[in-house]
Amino acid sequence: MTAKWTPDSWRARPIRQVPAYPDPERLSEMEARLGKYPPLVFAGEARRLKAALAQVAEGRAFVLQGGDCAESFSDFTANIIRDTFRVLLQMAVVLTFGAGLPVVKMGRMAGQFAKPRSSDTETIDGETLPSYRGDIINGPEFTPGSRVPDPARMEFGYFQSAGTLNLLRAFATGGYSDLHEVHRWNLDFAARSPLAARYQDLAARIEETLAFMAACGMTSLSTPQIRETDFYTSHEALLLPYEQALTRVDSTSGDWYACSAHFLWIGDRTRQPEGAHVEFLRGVKNPLGLKVGPTTTQDDLLRLIATLNPDNEPGRLTLISRMGADKVESLLTPLLRAVKREGAKVVWLCDPMHGNTISTPSKLKTRNFDAILREVRGFFDAHADAGTWAGGVHVEMTGREVTECIGGARRLTEDDLSGAYETFCDPRLNAEQSLELAFLVAEELKARREPAVAVAAQ
Repeated sequence: MTAKWTPDSWRARPIRQVPAYPDPERLSEMEARLGKYPPLVFAGEARRLKAALAQVAEGRAFVLQGGDCAESFSDFTANIIRDTFRVLLQMAVVLTFGAGLPVVKMGRMAGQFAKPRSSDTETIDGETLPSYRGDIINGPEFTPGSRVPDPARMEFGYFQSAGTLNLLRAFATGGYSDLHEVHRWNLDFAARSPLAARYQDLAARIEETLAFMAACGMTSLSTPQIRETDFYTSHEALLLPYEQALTRVDSTSGDWYACSAHFLWIGDRTRQPEGAHVEFLRGVKNPLGLKVGPTTTQDDLLRLIATLNPDNEPGRLTLISRMGADKVESLLTPLLRAVKREGAKVVWLCDPMHGNTISTPSKLKTRNFDAILREVRGFFDAHADAGTWAGGVHVEMTGREVTECIGGARRLTEDDLSGAYETFCDPRLNAEQSLELAFLVAEELKARREPAVAVAAQ
């Protein structure tokens, strides 16, 4: 793509997963209104994230990206935001302390409202309606009125994202993230969870470390890294009218930034090299993600890398593998080797969720925790075979005690799903399953990193 980029050049490209708004004039009016609103994030924050991701690309850090499959307007409460943030903090502490690596924290939060669908329509009891595409587009209720795409939802999504970001920034810098609070981060499940003793042991070791640091003069007052954390927002850049409306020129660099989130990614269904989504994101300077699925060819992947990161900047492009537990090693390893031969400086993440979705006899979607673990391990194995760095995990999770994925420490079964099955889209790991995954990933990181460190020291 050598044509000149502009914020609206995507409109001349073929586009997929686009909602059919019945009133184009109302859509244009909403885009113009959003275009006057303040940015949700700032260019300097996005540049800081890109610098952190550059460390991951060099094998010196690890990424934890997690949050809802699709945020809901009805779930906009401080407690829900806090609980998801808190579990992500717990996971990050487990990874940092267990593996001895800095962890870059990104939430699927403050903007993850739109979802791609496998079909434009949905049929229930003989009635066919447009598919639910996320709260920023239409409603989940199976009624004709709810399923009509409504541009006014974009404005509601903007304000909800602003409120979520405000709370996340307060949590990250206002003392809630202080490592001395690690014991008090325990959720209600900790007292009765099979993981409780393990987490308490980790917390005790962290407190011993903090006591030693305090004796050396490093406290929360003197060392901001103890009391604060960097936390970034991310979502799939699916609804391009909304993304364009929130794109701004950075006053310090003159570059364009998508100001709806720090990090945006292109999904597996919208990664066509000549498509609208690739065209839009190639022109903004945010760090970007690209989903890499089972149908991704080496030629297409290398072409997309060249389009989205033509200057081969470390931290600019993150490739998010979503292959499925049974396919990850056979399909991912050739792609890893091709990207390595090309000399492309990218971050690789594992999304062990989307390739492992199954349906129960009662037609509920779920995911087996064992399959999720197998894909994570296969991801690490593929990187070991290719001699590349397994840079992080990308998971759909929540801080609530939902019952949407089977397995885990409590060995949830299909019979347990009805207990707290709350998602409108894809099944999520609950708080306990998320923490269990973090412990297992930390073990993988530590086991694979120690031999490499030993070799490097020789």
